[in-house]
Amino acid sequence: MAAPASSEKPGTLAPGTLAIVNVGLMLSGDLGKPILGADTLLAKDGRITAIGTRADCDVDSADKVVDAKGVTLCPGLIDSHVHPVAGDWTPRQSQLNWIDSSLHGGVTTMISAGEVHMPGRPKDIVGLKAMAITAQRCFANFRPNGVKVHAGAPVIEQGMEEHDFKDLAEAGVTLLGEVGLGSVKAGDEAKKMVAWARKYGIQSTIHTGGPSIPGSGLIDKDVVLEADADIIGHINGGHTALPDDQIVCLCSQCERGIEIVHNGNERSALLALRTASELKQLERVILGTDGPAGSGVQPLGILRMVAMLSSLGDVPAEIAFCFATGNTARMRDLDCGLIEVGRSADFVLLDKAQHSAGKDILHSVQLGDLPGVGMTIIDGIPRTQRSRNTPPATTLPEMVRA
Repeated sequence: MAAPASSEKPGTLAPGTLAIVNVGLMLSGDLGKPILGADTLLAKDGRITAIGTRADCDVDSADKVVDAKGVTLCPGLIDSHVHPVAGDWTPRQSQLNWIDSSLHGGVTTMISAGEVHMPGRPKDIVGLKAMAITAQRCFANFRPNGVKVHAGAPVIEQGMEEHDFKDLAEAGVTLLGEVGLGSVKAGDEAKKMVAWARKYGIQSTIHTGGPSIPGSGLIDKDVVLEADADIIGHINGGHTALPDDQIVCLCSQCERGIEIVHNGNERSALLALRTASELKQLERVILGTDGPAGSGVQPLGILRMVAMLSSLGDVPAEIAFCFATGNTARMRDLDCGLIEVGRSADFVLLDKAQHSAGKDILHSVQLGDLPGVGMTIIDGIPRTQRSRNTPPATTLPEMVRA
């Protein structure tokens, strides 16, 4: 059995001041300006304090200095759709350290769509509330290798009343698990509960497409539209997608988030992307893996989605990276995902893979190649260096002052 990945309790580390210098390309995560004209970034106590040229930034006073060696700096990737259970373990695949492996794929933040794989998951109202609060507390206190897991997403069941959502919100729960994975499958019933959740500041995601696990069922466009959840969960199916006309309808008749996942139908993913592009609403597109699932754990799932959507969806790579960073941060109200002063200092340093046909990282991604991860940083603290999962990067950044 593998040894557990290192973890921490938030607040136990003192990040100090970090400088990242000699950045060759800085991706902002912002669709409006995806590339920044900067080569240096400073962070203090886990937050970005300065972005600019080296001459403009006080690098000498930094406690830690990373020499990017000309590689790309990107906001840490966000996986908008995961199913955690307990710590860095998934009973779905009986695998340890899947979250740490995803960090080696550049993912620094994860959003739970429900802890649905918990053995013996309680479906009574008292039990499901207790489990959601427990998951929220556990992942707030336990961060595998620093990864931020926003968990505690109850799967709603018939019989829940408004006070149940109020209780959950007061206990710190901010997410609903996928609507449709429990006994609530009718549009009118889901709409009432989604509205109660929204009233108390709890964001909702709805299952879309055919059944994924025992107990789930078909959720078609009519249910999705009536329920009006905040996120159209895996619009390309998890795993089985809706017919094309229903996907187009959801994109055009709904203003909610369009979530595209790795564990879905790739052709349907491209249809959803093209439809959002034609509607000039790319800001609605966010990415997830929908793992762990029956198809396994996908440590490089978000990078693979970026490369697939860019290469086959005719989207510039710098825009595709926004789907996995700034778009999700804004839709999920997170303080990471964008290179902006005041934001959380969560980054991934990337370069084109060795021997890629692309002339640089953006060109290589648009050709469909995965980039190599050279370093990840969370809260201004370097967490990993050369990735054990991506193809080797052409150039690696270096810690020159630790």
